Amino acid sequence: MKKVLLVDDDASIIEVLKLYFEKEGFSVSACMQGDKALASFNVASPDIVILDLMLPGMDGNDICRELRKISDVPIIMLTAKTETIDKVVGLEMGADDYVAKPFEPKELLARVKAVMRRYDRTEGSEKKSTSDAPESNESDEVITYPGFSVDKVKYVVMVDGKEIYMPPKELELLFFLASNPNRVFTREQLLENVWGYDFYGESRTVDVHVKRIREKIENPNREQNWCIKTVWSKGYKFETK
Repeated sequence: MKKVLLVDDDASIIEVLKLYFEKEGFSVSACMQGDKALASFNVASPDIVILDLMLPGMDGNDICRELRKISDVPIIMLTAKTETIDKVVGLEMGADDYVAKPFEPKELLARVKAVMRRYDRTEGSEKKSTSDAPESNESDEVITYPGFSVDKVKYVVMVDGKEIYMPPKELELLFFLASNPNRVFTREQLLENVWGYDFYGESRTVDVHVKRIREKIENPNREQNWCIKTVWSKGYKFETK
């Protein structure tokens, strides 16, 4: 049984969502205070977190940032704010999706299922033993350039011999771009190929993920023969020299 943690200070929202999720076979835990959310997470060990932005004690963005230090569990932000900048901040903190209030519980449930399908596919890839895969296929899952490699079997990124931590979606985006060097992809194409048709987000999501990847792998003080380049009015490409 999948477990969901609801973090919202509105008791009526928690009550309604609890009914919907339990009807769909989820085990539901709830927390109404931001400063107790991390403790609730540790106790519940949920498979997904529905996290309100405006909370007493500690806001949703701070909670999201703290959760990302200890877990890659999917997080969907739930908030009354609808400005693009608020969505971007949530995504930069590590949220997987963003739902604005008021919302239909069925829509939220659909997004939860979509995010969890992607997460389950990622987890399945991580758990595969490299010894179980044919050697010829395994080579297709490792991209190597001078001083850089991304391994989609082990879910490991190496830069100059150092392992770089990346959440699954960042790694998958980097792998896709690096697998197609010097080819320009629009944001919509990247959403389709990396997130899939069931993703409910927007193209700004790609910008946020590319920014985070660049911060981790690119060094302006060192000459590199590769980089993720922005092609203005088009999208992005993994450029090699």
